[in-house]
Amino acid sequence: MDAALRAGIALYNDGEYHAAHDPWEDVWLGLSDGTDDERFLHGLVQLTAAIHHARTRNWSGAAGLADSAGDYFDGLDSPYRGVAVAPLRRALATLAADPAVAERRRPPPIRHEGHVLELADLRFEAAAEAAAALAAEYDYDAEVVDRAVAFAREEIEGGERTLFTTTLLEFVTATAHRDLVYRRLAEHVERRDREYTDVDGLFETE
Repeated sequence: MDAALRAGIALYNDGEYHAAHDPWEDVWLGLSDGTDDERFLHGLVQLTAAIHHARTRNWSGAAGLADSAGDYFDGLDSPYRGVAVAPLRRALATLAADPAVAERRRPPPIRHEGHVLELADLRFEAAAEAAAALAAEYDYDAEVVDRAVAFAREEIEGGERTLFTTTLLEFVTATAHRDLVYRRLAEHVERRDREYTDVDGLFETE
């Protein structure tokens, strides 16, 4: 829950409103209806959907989603799981009344434990969630990213923080150069897979 929550918040704060819902939705869909956690994540998912509709000028869709997202947040403590919910309620009320506000100013940031969490702040597990969401958003090969995450976990378990860990974190944070970093990541994955295949071949018998 914590890694997915932080990943979605950092994506949202980076302006990736559509991609932000992916980490939250993966957790939310597994929760029982009506629990505080389910309502909280449902509200966050609908918040991003409302912003997405407002930014594409679907005013009625934006207003309806903003209104229902506010309903999901009603009754939750602020902060809830470290997230300042009260400012989000106020922003949603404004968006429901005037969805065109999204054209005049950016949505408010989501504060987590008092800070505006950014992609560069993410620890590995949250960064892995963000990487998967960005791959889906921009049509990168999900299998390449999944393999890179698996190899990075091997590095971390081995006490390292080197090739895959570093490149994966760069893929998440390097907005302007993400295509270039992805190509490097794909090359690293291909090379490592080839190395594993070569090693396996040493133990095969005819």
